Amino acid sequence: MLLEMITAIALQASAAQAPAKAPELRIPPVATGKKAETIRRYQTTANQGATVGPNDVYAIRNFEIIRFDKKTGEEKARWLGDKARFPHINSCALIQKELVCGSSNFPGTPHVSSVEFFDPTSLAHKRSVSLGLGTGSLTWVDRKDGAWWALFANYDNDGKEAPRDHTWTTLVKFDDQWRRLEAWGLPKSVLERMSPMSASGGGWGPDGRLYLSGHDRPEIYALVIPPGGGVLDHVETIEMEAEGQAIDWDESQPGMLYGITRRTREILAMKVPVPTK
Repeated sequence: MLLEMITAIALQASAAQAPAKAPELRIPPVATGKKAETIRRYQTTANQGATVGPNDVYAIRNFEIIRFDKKTGEEKARWLGDKARFPHINSCALIQKELVCGSSNFPGTPHVSSVEFFDPTSLAHKRSVSLGLGTGSLTWVDRKDGAWWALFANYDNDGKEAPRDHTWTTLVKFDDQWRRLEAWGLPKSVLERMSPMSASGGGWGPDGRLYLSGHDRPEIYALVIPPGGGVLDHVETIEMEAEGQAIDWDESQPGMLYGITRRTREILAMKVPVPTK
C-alpha cells in the first residue's frame, strides 16, 4: 500500500513539472464563394493555355504559338516548332520583353524540362535553358523579387515517372543562373483537387499571392509562401469558366486573368475578384 502511494505522488509531481503542450499551428480556412467573370472571348485553337501582354494575346498549343491582336482578335504571327524538339510547350509569360515558355517532353518519361525564350512580336525562337531531369515536368515559369519561379508537375497516370505521383508536384525558386535556391510542395487541399493530374498553370497575382490552376477543374487556388516549413499555404479557391490549364495575369489590367476553355478552344479574359496593389 505504501509503495502504491509513493508511486502516485511521484506521477503527480512529474505531471505538474511537464511543460504545457504548444498550441497547434492552424492555417486560416479556405474562403469560398468567389467567382471570376468572363469578360471577353477570343476565337483560337489553343489547347494548352493563354498568354497576355499589353497589346496581344497568345494561344499556346504544344509546338505552336499564335499571336493575336488584343483589340481586334486578328492573327498577327505564328511559330511552328519541331514536334520532336518541342513536344509540349505548356505555357508562356511576357517577362522582361521576352516571351518565356515552360517546355517539357510530357507525357514522355523520364521527365526532361527546359525554358524557351521567344521574341514576343515575331515569335522567333531566341534561346533555351535546359533544366534537365529529376524534379518533374515543367509547366510554367514566372519572375518575382529578382528570382525565377517554376512549377514541376508530377502525375498518377499519363506522364507518371515512378516512384513519384501527383503529390510530388514542386514549386522551385531559381536565381538568375538557374541554380535552385528553395522549393515547396503543395498542400493536401490543393493536391486532392488536382488528382490524378497536377498544376497546369500558375503565376504571381496582382495581390502578391501565387495562383495555380489544375488540369481540368474550373477553379484557381491562391497560395502563399509559408512562414515556416516546406508546404505552401492554401488561402482561397476561386471559381472560373476555364477548366484548368495554363493561365496568365494581365499586368496592364490588374485583376484580369487569361485562360482557355478546351470545349471551344477559346481564350477567355476573366475578371477575378482579388485585391490589387
